[in-house]
Amino acid sequence: MRMQWDAFLAAVQERGEYPSRREADRAARVVLALLGAHLVGNERAELAAGLPETCALVLLNPLPAAEPLGPERFVRATAAWIEGATEETAQWDVGAVLSVVADTAGDDLMRRILLQLPPGYDLLFGRPGMSEPGLPPEA
Repeated sequence: MRMQWDAFLAAVQERGEYPSRREADRAARVVLALLGAHLVGNERAELAAGLPETCALVLLNPLPAAEPLGPERFVRATAAWIEGATEETAQWDVGAVLSVVADTAGDDLMRRILLQLPPGYDLLFGRPGMSEPGLPPEA
C-alpha cells in the first residue's frame, strides 16, 4: 500500500526535527529529485510505487545525472539546491529523507537500490553495512 504524503512528511519532519512541514517538504523534494537521477529500472519504479504520489512524481521525473555522485557529492549537491544550506545541514536533510525512504522500501528493495549506487549510500539511508555482500538480512 502506498504511503500517504502527510504521513511521509510527518516522518521526515520528525526525523529531521524541522520546525515546519514546509522545511520537511523542501528537503524531501530536493533529496528525492537527486535520488531519482541515480536510480533506474524496476528499483526506481518499485520505490516510487510505495512512496506518496507526490514523491513518486519527483522521483520518476528527475533531470538525468551526468555521472553518478558519490555520497559526499550527493550531500554537496543537496546543499547547493537548498537555499541557505551548508554541507552539515544538507547531511541532516539527506539522512532525514532517505531514512524514511528506506523504512518505506524495506530491506529487499533497499539492497537492490544500494547495488545501483556508489559505495557509502548505505550510511545516507541510515542502513550501515546493508550494501556489503554476504551480510544476512536484518531480523
